[in-house]
Amino acid sequence: MSLNGKRILIAKPGLDGHDVGAKIIALALRDAGADVIYTGLRRSPDYIARVAVDEDVDAVGLSILSGSHKELVEETARCLAELDAGDIHLFVGGTIPSEDHDELRQAGARGIFTAEMDLDEVVAAVEADLNA
Repeated sequence: MSLNGKRILIAKPGLDGHDVGAKIIALALRDAGADVIYTGLRRSPDYIARVAVDEDVDAVGLSILSGSHKELVEETARCLAELDAGDIHLFVGGTIPSEDHDELRQAGARGIFTAEMDLDEVVAAVEADLNA
């Protein structure tokens, strides 16, 4: 697997203070060759979108465990679009019920990852999407 030359922003939107999963994903993506930027905890969708544009990333990965994934994905996608950055790929991971997947895809999520997924599977899916 290779994400060489790809820039990916990993972000923790909302009030969720648990970032172990986000850091694990960031390391896995880095190990696959991506240049990874991590925003830290409790960032607003507007802040995330601005950093994504400023850092000229190919993708934004949102890590959400708080249950507000639908709202945060929608808001982040809206903020990216307002900055003429709707072409940045948007992924979401965390505690996400399967019944919300269709709605998240409609909101702009290109990939949805849960804690049960193998890291290699997540990295391969991100790579396939970014290299398509």
